[in-house]
Amino acid sequence: MIYLDNAATSFPKPEAVYVAMDRFARHSLANPGRSGHKMALESEHALSDARHRLNRFFNGRNPDRWAFTLNCTDALNMAFKGVLNDGDHVITTDLEHNSVSRPLVALAEAKRITLTRVPSDAGGTIDPDAIRAAITPKTRLVAMTHASNVLGTVQPIADVGRIARERDLLFLVDAAQTAGVLPIDVQTACIDLLAFPGHKSLLGPTGTGALYVGSRVTLRPWREGGTGGDSLTPTQPTDFPHYLEGGTPNVLGVAGLVAGLDFVEERGVEAIRKHEVELCDRVRHALAEMPGFEVFGHAASSYRVGALSFRCEMLAAPELAGLLDEKFDIAVRPGLHCAPYIHKALDTVPDGLVRVSPGPFNTEADMDHLIDALKQIIGM
Repeated sequence: MIYLDNAATSFPKPEAVYVAMDRFARHSLANPGRSGHKMALESEHALSDARHRLNRFFNGRNPDRWAFTLNCTDALNMAFKGVLNDGDHVITTDLEHNSVSRPLVALAEAKRITLTRVPSDAGGTIDPDAIRAAITPKTRLVAMTHASNVLGTVQPIADVGRIARERDLLFLVDAAQTAGVLPIDVQTACIDLLAFPGHKSLLGPTGTGALYVGSRVTLRPWREGGTGGDSLTPTQPTDFPHYLEGGTPNVLGVAGLVAGLDFVEERGVEAIRKHEVELCDRVRHALAEMPGFEVFGHAASSYRVGALSFRCEMLAAPELAGLLDEKFDIAVRPGLHCAPYIHKALDTVPDGLVRVSPGPFNTEADMDHLIDALKQIIGM
């Protein structure tokens, strides 16, 4: 199988991730913070070390402000439902994944918040001035993706962050498509809440993610329960990170996430992005010479991460992807990519597009095999 669906989850993982998880599961997998024996202390140390690593990687202010989550969706729900109050106004965009859109729409439909969705331009980029123009006296939060999971377009989060900070608003960034392939500095970009998964470009296992909660943020806990260190307090202890981490954390997954982060830091964020974007460009240039294909998003590589979406006038996206899978052993992602608002804007509903998203282990030969397969399909 040639796997080109890394925007959904990265595969394969670096060998060190498999080794680290196997070793940890066999020798250190106790319940962190719940006991004083050696294995429990090793598990607690693994979590603490991971928080320090993330704090350094994203230039946070305090390692304890990194809460581990099930995935990016969990982190986003934790942020929205912990921060927003009745009557608040939220600004978001038409590029958002349903992990952002659905919680906000549900709150809006319940009449708890009001919601403004700022449209992107024809290439898939948000104008910071459009965000500024949408601010009202009741605006509390600006929430946006760092890069579109459909178009791969990178958004000007630092510019938007400065606008939010100037107006004393909270700024949330969904880094599902960028954590591990673009440098992110939460202080420089004025990010108050950063949500991301561990299983995509950070190359960790599924079931991992994190939410960074800046010092300006006050929020309610998303889930409550045991924290190990404080059993007497009748409600959730307010010290971070335990305030947001009720229940036993996925310490095995976090051990794998740290091993993935090791690989990313050794290879280099910019080098990984350059490799993935160049592989996408190889396909983009080939499709430009093939009849019946339309590619979406900015052509300039400086505006994109490694995700390329296109359609074929002869075959709907699910049919084309099905043929690539069944006949050529190539895995891609067809459909609406859990991002209905941008697909409506692109007029690609209901069939959507075919998305190709290479990872750090894909090669030019993989992309050439895809190109050859597409030529064979349209020649049938």
